[in-house]
Amino acid sequence: MRTLLATGLAAVAALTAAAPAGATTPARADHTARAHCPRLDANLPWFGDNRAKLQKMIDERGTCSGKRGPRPVAAFDWDNTVVKNDITDATLAWALKHDGILRPRSWRDTSAWLTPAADKALTKACGTAVPVGAPLPTSRNTACTDEIYEIREKSQTMAGEPAFAGDWDHRRTVPAYAWIPQLFAGHTPAALTSMAKKARAEALAAPVGSKQTVGTHTIAGYVRYYDQQKDLIRTLKRAGFDVYIVSASSEPIAEAWSGGVGLDRAHTIGIRSITEHGRLTARLKGCGGAETGRGDALPYMDGKRCMINQEIFGIKGAAAWKQQDPAHRIALGAGDADTDVTFVNDATGAHIAVNRNKAELMCRAYDDADGRWVAQPMFIDPMPRRSGTYPCSTTAATLPDGTHGPVLRADGSVIPDQPDRAA
Repeated sequence: MRTLLATGLAAVAALTAAAPAGATTPARADHTARAHCPRLDANLPWFGDNRAKLQKMIDERGTCSGKRGPRPVAAFDWDNTVVKNDITDATLAWALKHDGILRPRSWRDTSAWLTPAADKALTKACGTAVPVGAPLPTSRNTACTDEIYEIREKSQTMAGEPAFAGDWDHRRTVPAYAWIPQLFAGHTPAALTSMAKKARAEALAAPVGSKQTVGTHTIAGYVRYYDQQKDLIRTLKRAGFDVYIVSASSEPIAEAWSGGVGLDRAHTIGIRSITEHGRLTARLKGCGGAETGRGDALPYMDGKRCMINQEIFGIKGAAAWKQQDPAHRIALGAGDADTDVTFVNDATGAHIAVNRNKAELMCRAYDDADGRWVAQPMFIDPMPRRSGTYPCSTTAATLPDGTHGPVLRADGSVIPDQPDRAA
């Protein structure tokens, strides 16, 4: 259980000028007083007036507001939101190059949704000569590496056959995401974090724009922290916000990176594996009553809301899937993909949408229903402007059964198609 929200701002209020005795509201027009409030770095470029929007929210919700009550919460996705590129890809690539995957008794044990075709392809490519629980020689076995990475990347085998099948809620989980922590079964959490730290060192040292080869796959070879997001997190913390990472990466992998922005393990939420005798298993912890062990409830889409409600606000059971009242919602949410859209939309103060041309997220960002959306091009190597419009009125939203439909506002009205403007 994560540490729940503090009951007041008393501990952080000392960081700001004290209000006169009996004052009921701060002197918001006092520019001298506001000059001492935590400020975003004016030398770091943001798109349009985004820095000003975020500063306004920090001033309204943070210690300089003079308000009493629970600490406001900010929640950030990780990959391509706080950093450029994907730390799970970087860690898996490092593990495959260094024989970091242990042979399972059966590949079907790694996922309840793995198809017979995928089981057959992995068994053929990776072989059975290595004892169960011993490292697979993926550094030398290109076929094994390719099958693993193709399933990670495309949810299919190298022959193009589906790797996962069955029923799951497409707004709560995706089997390919669950499969990565399941692949590391048999390791201790510390061992997985160690692999992630080694991958981190290589990715941070690699030149921006570099590529790496994994089997015959070519993927990004570098990762970089976004300076603007590091500064935002630092400023939020100074202003009294409780800041969390909520990632669909395996939690031991996310923990290897989150310290780089000043966040500890208690403020790093990821996919959580069930351990036995101190070692990771292929069973995953659920959320909101979805405790099957299969991975039915990941920090993914609606699952990120569930994890925030359960782990930060202490809301248990089925209620964790519901949008809460404003007092029990995050003040700031930041994400880059449709996997983040639910929790980012839940934010009451600012919704940061880092633009990777993901339709459901950008439909909400450009519709800007509450006037608090912050649409931001990627800080490094931004995506080109999308041609045409996002299909907000027809197919931009993912439905629980995996089909697509229109993106709806809170009142049930349909968001019209939106052009790409933050690029």
